[in-house]
Amino acid sequence: MMTQVKKGVCHCGAVEFEVTLEEEIQKGARCNCSLCRRKGAVMALVPRENIKIVQGEDKLTLYQWNLKIAKHYFCSVCGIYTHHQRRSDPTGYGFNVACLEGVNPYAIEEITMVDGASLSVAEEEAI
Repeated sequence: MMTQVKKGVCHCGAVEFEVTLEEEIQKGARCNCSLCRRKGAVMALVPRENIKIVQGEDKLTLYQWNLKIAKHYFCSVCGIYTHHQRRSDPTGYGFNVACLEGVNPYAIEEITMVDGASLSVAEEEAI
C-alpha cells in the first residue's frame, strides 16, 4: 500500500482531522489507564506530523490530569474523543479509529492492550 490520507470526524462533524497512514490499519490498541478504560476506544498510533486538524480546532477541548504530560482531545460539542498526544512518547499521537471514514474498528482483529495503569509516577517522570 502506498501512503494514504484518511479523513476523521467526530460525531457531530464539528471536528475534522486527517491522518496519514503508511499502511492499512491492521491492528489497534486499547489502554487500561483510568481515562482510556472509561472511554473504551480502539486507537491507532502515528507520528505527530501524520495527524492534522482540518476543521474545528476551536471546538476541541483538552483534558489532562496527573503529571499533565498526555494531552487528550475531545469535541466540545458532541464529546467524542478524537486524538491524544501520548504520555510515553510525546512525539507520537493516538487517534480514535472509529472516527475514520471508511474504517470499521470492529473489523480490526488484533487489539493490543497497553498497560498505562502500571506506569508508576517515577516511570512517568523519567519519560
